[in-house]
Amino acid sequence: MIVVLLGPPGAGKGTQGERIAASLGVPKIATGDVLRAAVKAGTPLGLEAKGFMDRGDLVPDAVILGMMKEALKAPEQAKGVVLDGVVRTVPQAEGLAAVLSELGRPLDAVMLFEISDDLLVSRLSGRTVCDCCQTPFTARAPGELHAECAKDPKGTLVRRKDDEPDAIRNRLHVYQQQTAPVIAWYRDQHAHIVSIDAVGSLADVQARALSALGRS
Repeated sequence: MIVVLLGPPGAGKGTQGERIAASLGVPKIATGDVLRAAVKAGTPLGLEAKGFMDRGDLVPDAVILGMMKEALKAPEQAKGVVLDGVVRTVPQAEGLAAVLSELGRPLDAVMLFEISDDLLVSRLSGRTVCDCCQTPFTARAPGELHAECAKDPKGTLVRRKDDEPDAIRNRLHVYQQQTAPVIAWYRDQHAHIVSIDAVGSLADVQARALSALGRS
């Protein structure tokens, strides 16, 4: 089973992707994982990507999709894979479709995690990180911001700039601009799109996702 995950930042698709993949008995891979592995292994595509990265340029979709094709051909992906962050734009969706077609592997589902912007802003703006050891935490009360880190007494909990409410809303705006056309494209391709309510406990959201895939 091959599943593509979509959803706004903070919707929990990374965490749920791990849980869903484990339940399905398949790996979860993300663009960053494939990129880092290829660069570390020194593959031809990894070296090409490193050249772009060393110049401070974005790695082109064609290079990323080439890496994704190699990853999907690996034996450990034979039973399927959960793809997280692989598709963010229509050209990336088109590229992945071409790769899957070339490999003769169907896309089984596009899973869309849905949650309100207001709840996402509240959730993400509550995240903190230690300014020394970089351990992430979730602040449960305003007073926990700037509190002492539980793991490093020298550190205090701070909010990253991209987790400030204004920055979060800007990220959500960008997501909506990029992803709405992706969803429309998949609908035009008659892909199996399942919408998942991303609000609730990890177990509840996971159960909804597996149920949508016909798994208990």
